[in-house]
Amino acid sequence: MPQAQTMTLDEKFSILHRAIELEKSGDLEGSDHLVKTVPLPPYMAKVIKEKVSLDVLLNGGWNLSEVEAEFGHSWLVK
Repeated sequence: MPQAQTMTLDEKFSILHRAIELEKSGDLEGSDHLVKTVPLPPYMAKVIKEKVSLDVLLNGGWNLSEVEAEFGHSWLVK
């Protein structure tokens, strides 16, 4: 379920920089996991929900804190 924290842009960029380093070193799984700790932008969540499925959104491992903050918890319920 969504994490309740918020992140600054600097925190997001720092995490993404570390994820790029992991990818360059061949740790694709670690990179993917780290990228998913950065909150998914609500507009991307909306596209995934509408064009793919709510299940993919909920089970994809993404940080949905900004999605829940913008759309509310009920938007994430089946």
